[in-house]
Amino acid sequence: MDNRELEETLCRLPAIDAVRVISDGERVAEVHVLASPAKAAKQVVRDIQSLAMARYGIGIDRRTISVVQITPEDRNAELERPAIAGIIERPTGSTTEATVNLSWQGNLYEGMAVGPAATSARLRLIGEATLRALEQALGGDQMMQLDSVGVAAVGTRPVMIAQVVSMNGTTEEVAVGSSLVRGDDAEAAVRAVLDAMNRRIPSLRR
Repeated sequence: MDNRELEETLCRLPAIDAVRVISDGERVAEVHVLASPAKAAKQVVRDIQSLAMARYGIGIDRRTISVVQITPEDRNAELERPAIAGIIERPTGSTTEATVNLSWQGNLYEGMAVGPAATSARLRLIGEATLRALEQALGGDQMMQLDSVGVAAVGTRPVMIAQVVSMNGTTEEVAVGSSLVRGDDAEAAVRAVLDAMNRRIPSLRR
């Protein structure tokens, strides 16, 4: 059974709008879920475990299931702009793999970036993974490059600032986005990259 079949089955559960399953060999390593608040997140997790076991005999650890619940008002906003569905960092020896999942218009998109396991490279990897997820969401041949990302002091508050370069035909375009850092600098990096590109998404998508 492939992941797509499991995803389609889980999407039939009440309150679940989108599912992304990530495997590690034969094992389900991660399940990212976009759901409405009609059911408690814990109940959504239990429903996923029960259906996977009953239908396919697959045991899924509840700790691998990430549930993002969106209200109707937030859902309308999400149709216009991609939203963060998950950020994962996997250090392996001297390298780190950053994975960013974005939800948009009822779908989940995943972007990955691999680089040195150095503190100075962490935010750049997360920013690049965000752009790879955006490229999947936009489709076509859209390519975007992260020029820089980092924290700057604006008054007394730390602000994450991202600069993204893209091409419009033969013209180079530079976009800058920002996000307040509220404890989680990884989330702020993703939000800053999205802020840089959100205004251009309608014109980029085909």
